[in-house]
Amino acid sequence: MTTVQARVEAALERALPPREQPPQRLHEAMRYAVLGAGKRVRPLLAFAAGEAAGAAPEDLDTVACAVELIHAYSLVHDDLPCMDDDTLRRGRPTVHVEFDEATALLAGDALQSAAFELVASGTAAGDRGARLEMVRLLAQAAGSRGMAGGQAIDLTAVGRTLTLPELEFMHILKTGALIRASVTLGARCGALAAAELDRLDHYAKLIGLAFQVVDDVLDADASTVTLGKTAGKDAAQGKPTYVSVLGVERARELAEELRREAHEALDGFAERARRLRELADFIVLRRF
Repeated sequence: MTTVQARVEAALERALPPREQPPQRLHEAMRYAVLGAGKRVRPLLAFAAGEAAGAAPEDLDTVACAVELIHAYSLVHDDLPCMDDDTLRRGRPTVHVEFDEATALLAGDALQSAAFELVASGTAAGDRGARLEMVRLLAQAAGSRGMAGGQAIDLTAVGRTLTLPELEFMHILKTGALIRASVTLGARCGALAAAELDRLDHYAKLIGLAFQVVDDVLDADASTVTLGKTAGKDAAQGKPTYVSVLGVERARELAEELRREAHEALDGFAERARRLRELADFIVLRRF
């Protein structure tokens, strides 16, 4: 993890505009939102899937940076007063607090477009047709049928009680779509049969849900200092979560079930999927 995180950090540093380049304040905000913080779970998944597919590390740099830029943009926008109105992210002030709301909005916009520029101009997946398909997959994961759609459902769900299927659908879009894209794009940098790609997609769907279940548990029983963001905010805002629907203990059991099923989805990959198995463990067993 440390090796890949350092590699991705260096690649992001190169991919982002230098802060000295005009407009300086916007570029400074973009770099503030991305660099020097975060677990880089999505890039780690892209690299792990790429390893299972025999992909070249330099191609994985491109897709790993792209999914992290999309993730960073979503955090910047989610924290805005018109969304979740949060003041702390990754242990430091959110972008709109450190800069201002307008700059934060533009920084998120610019990070999103930078992600697509990376994928479109990179060498990942070889020919232009394959790269175009990767752009399509990333766009779908980020749009109304993915992350943005899940956030829209989340905003309308405040103060309501959702059923478990409704909650699952929301998080398949809000959290799971970009996690699935991370695995899929990493795998497409190498060579896998269609059946193998399907198994990796199933694995990614399972750990995408598991990631959100664990996030909900941590929001309920971890401290703000540990999380690096405001703890207990979901409950305070009346948001439906796996904890509010299932309770803490059943939510923990569900995360463990999803972890077990994710391991089973990787049957047949043998040692090639070692990192994917380890990341499933990390996502479910993490404490921050």
